[in-house]
Amino acid sequence: MSTKPKSQAALSYEDFKASVIEDYRIAVTSRECSLLGRREVLTGKAKFGIFGDGKELPQLAWARAFKKGDFRSGYYRDQTFMMAIDHLSIEEFFAGLYAHTDIAFDPMSAGKQMGGHFATHSLDPDGNWKNLLSQKNSSSDISPTAGQMPRLLGLAQASKIFREVETTDSKNFSNKGNEVAWGTIGNASTSEGLFFETINAAGVLQVPMVISVWDDEYGISVHAKHQTTKEDISKILAGFQRDDQDQGYEIIKVNGWDYPALVDAYEKAGKIAREEHVPVLVHVVELTQPQGHSTSGSHERYKNQERLQWERENDCNVKFRDWLIEQGLATDEELSDLEKELKKKVRDGKKAAWEAFLQPMREEKGRVLDLLSSISNNSPNSSFISPLYDQLLENKEPLKSDILSVSRKVLRYTIGEQSTEREQLLQWVNEYITKTQPNYSAHLYNETTSAATSIKEVKPEYTEENLVDGRVILRDNFDVLFDKIPNVLIFGEDAGTIGDVNQGLEGMQEKYGELRVADTGIREATIIGQGIGMAMRGLRPIAEIQYLDYILYAVQILSDDLASLRYRTHGKQKAPLIVRTRGHRLEGIWHSGSQMGALINLLRGMYILTPRNMMKAAGFYNTLLESDEPAVVVECLNGYRLKENLPSNIGEFKTPIGVVEIIKEGTDITVLSYGSTLRIVMDVAKELMTVGINIEVIDAQSLLPFDLEHKVVESIKKTNRFIVVDEDMPGGASAFLLDQVLNKQNAYQYLDSKPETLTANSHRPAYGTDGDYFSKPSMDDIFEKIYQMMHEVNPVAYPPLR
Repeated sequence: MSTKPKSQAALSYEDFKASVIEDYRIAVTSRECSLLGRREVLTGKAKFGIFGDGKELPQLAWARAFKKGDFRSGYYRDQTFMMAIDHLSIEEFFAGLYAHTDIAFDPMSAGKQMGGHFATHSLDPDGNWKNLLSQKNSSSDISPTAGQMPRLLGLAQASKIFREVETTDSKNFSNKGNEVAWGTIGNASTSEGLFFETINAAGVLQVPMVISVWDDEYGISVHAKHQTTKEDISKILAGFQRDDQDQGYEIIKVNGWDYPALVDAYEKAGKIAREEHVPVLVHVVELTQPQGHSTSGSHERYKNQERLQWERENDCNVKFRDWLIEQGLATDEELSDLEKELKKKVRDGKKAAWEAFLQPMREEKGRVLDLLSSISNNSPNSSFISPLYDQLLENKEPLKSDILSVSRKVLRYTIGEQSTEREQLLQWVNEYITKTQPNYSAHLYNETTSAATSIKEVKPEYTEENLVDGRVILRDNFDVLFDKIPNVLIFGEDAGTIGDVNQGLEGMQEKYGELRVADTGIREATIIGQGIGMAMRGLRPIAEIQYLDYILYAVQILSDDLASLRYRTHGKQKAPLIVRTRGHRLEGIWHSGSQMGALINLLRGMYILTPRNMMKAAGFYNTLLESDEPAVVVECLNGYRLKENLPSNIGEFKTPIGVVEIIKEGTDITVLSYGSTLRIVMDVAKELMTVGINIEVIDAQSLLPFDLEHKVVESIKKTNRFIVVDEDMPGGASAFLLDQVLNKQNAYQYLDSKPETLTANSHRPAYGTDGDYFSKPSMDDIFEKIYQMMHEVNPVAYPPLR
């Protein structure tokens, strides 16, 4: 070992010594938190624990190279790093473990995520960007293995955009692109496709990204020999190593217990990434995991005695302690005294966090006990209420649910009784639920004044008839947006050179450059990751997924990361990414393009927008770019060559989100549809008029959110009949829309006929024109279904059709 880390060479000896001892303080503190955290889970005070023990030393070295403006995209072992950059205290560590719902106590997620998931605050209380250059930043963690990797790519690419695209507005976001995105992952998780996809994409893009692989030879209980070829990720990635002929990665391998070598490694990695914009892989080997993978089990079950002994001897904290003594930086006695001090500090911090967590519940418990005592004394059901009172009284550490459940049971036992105390208990229950529920439900969407749903419609204006292909409206609208908003950029497969497969971006790359209108590889997950990361750093990315079918490659990232970001950070982070794709009425099993039911259920937290034509789609882009929320816009694939009238206020008109449009008024049946199928419904409407049926046709326009103004129920009040026509499979979007109308809008009470749905068949669509006809609702199917509904109403006026 060298005597001291090179990065400390400019410091005086005393400064260097104090700095190193401070690192040891953090290492010991973090380890004690891990040890006590496991005990808290095993005693039932917390539900689950997964900790960073064994990874302390490399994270301290990493923290030394991490600068303000940088971003972290890691996983749940990084607690030591968060402590080292002063974004995680002992009390906050335990508050997260206990799921404290006050953001002041658990700043990571306000109790929404389990401990070990870290984040910093990018937004002020009003939802506006803070100065990200004045702080050290951590994007919010997610649990799915390797799911942090795609986002890491985007966080790094943002620096490239800020450095190389001079027109971007980088104020408070970037200092000439000098920020590094740092990622962490366990060695076993490098087996995931998301890891390899990110590695490849970052090498192609040459972005300032440093990936640390924490290698303790195991993935949960499974040894590396079952995980990784050659049991060594840096060996199998050796082909990515840059050289004089080819760009690529800098690959650094370092022992996780060697403090000076670790500091040198991270100083080198940070310098290369920051100055040269070259990605770096730091493979940290010979790490340990003293408590095993998590609180779910003990590592003694799968590690032999030889391995366990090796881990005890090569524990990074033990090695660090020995090195401090060997170098004369501290004596054994001094370190022992320090360790005793820190153990007490962690115990005190744990106790303070637990008391702070319990205090609000104890106060509510006292109020409820007073009410229950009075109710029990005057109720004929006292024999049932008294045990509940005793149960709550004896509960010294009550949860909110404990108090509320007892209270609601007492209300059930006193149904029909009239007393002031019961009324007070009823009031308390209602107010407590109203007050408490948002702690667990709020911030799924933007709740500030900048919400996209608050942006009013601006109708397209026409000075003359100017019929053009629908794609031209999109192209000209994008042209205005790129010119007007410097931080807008778009990327995807075929998006650049050829201007997307349907020419909606024709000429845009030539005009705005290869970084703002960019081609990507065939890698949907990291296309979305690029968008998430760049959106988190103040850019306004539009990520293209070429066809709706291909979005399935990226659903995990969209669902687990993007859709939940605002929610899981309690409104403290945002990523206003727009996902542009195209689908509907495609032909074939693999190009069916209508899996809306899956998206509706998996992407809560995003907007799902289904414009019927390109003017409506362009209006959605204009609305979204005035707001700051993520959305998927599904353009109609068969609509790009259909003629539309080109508005004169291109780039200015806006399609409202969460607002349906009545595109044909009628009296007999309300027909709700969206996208390409809507055009078929309109053709059917004309034919139905020939047999005396006048339907009202409503375009859903956006599925999430749906019909915030409740226009559909107003239509049903007039027609008294309702059908949803949808090309998704049975139980998909049609079931969602039916639920929204019947249950949320309470339209059932105005129906004189059974509400109907007409969907595609349960199988994937078969190929060809006939495959489409026999797989999805055709014009004939829609006509006959609506006619049959009217036949049931009046068999004489509408005799059987077939």
